[in-house]
Amino acid sequence: MENLVEIKDVSFAYDVRPVLTGINMTVPRGRLVSIMGLSGCGKTTLLRLIGGSLRPHKGAVRVAGRVIHELTQDELYEMRRKMGMLFQFGALFTDLSAFDNVAFQMREHTGLPESMIHDLVTMKLHAVGLRGAQHLMPSELSGGMARRVALARAIALDPMLILYDEPFTGLDPISMGVISDLIRHLNEALGATSIVVTHDVQETLKIVDYVYFMSQGVVVTQGTPDEIRRSETPFVHQFVWGEMDGPMPFHYPGSTYARDLALEAAHA
Repeated sequence: MENLVEIKDVSFAYDVRPVLTGINMTVPRGRLVSIMGLSGCGKTTLLRLIGGSLRPHKGAVRVAGRVIHELTQDELYEMRRKMGMLFQFGALFTDLSAFDNVAFQMREHTGLPESMIHDLVTMKLHAVGLRGAQHLMPSELSGGMARRVALARAIALDPMLILYDEPFTGLDPISMGVISDLIRHLNEALGATSIVVTHDVQETLKIVDYVYFMSQGVVVTQGTPDEIRRSETPFVHQFVWGEMDGPMPFHYPGSTYARDLALEAAHA
């Protein structure tokens, strides 16, 4: 199967702080792939490298066979038109209605007449169940509704690649289920390829085809959802099953509890 996204030996650092080290990933066309791990492990940085807002210090990111950091500004602009992005918490334009949020990309990137834009926006909002909410402002939307409007905006131009940055954060269980079902359904309906960056394990494992698990800037394991659930890698097992004891300690490193109590007693 042809790969739409290929990440080869990619390393990246902010100043002198390494964030990614020797990352290798492939995302086949039509698949829904997740990148999981704790906050700060480099997941969102990978999305920024794929979108071209960051350049790798080593290695290359290819999308549709093109090395992203080698594209000219115009070529990168054209490539981004083929990508959709669902930002964490939605990031809707607060002064635009739900309709105008979804229409924004069409007005910005196409020369379509307003009558056609109206029909297309109505279709996108209908796809996420919010056709009746098109005139509402972001302040009038619940968290789950805002996320669905943001999803409609992400698919506005029928992208070949959809990037999701923590799409489940802050949602109640019902809204989370709705969004996860939409991500799976829209990927299939659009014939798109999707990358979901998240730390919400159980919801994500229900919908994705493949998982890359990251820790401290490296891929520690990868596999299908069933393989990830059965993983014997200590960190992955602790993360997937939410266990207190494991490689990630509950207590922040410090002196022993008995020593701290003794010091307090000595100063009393």
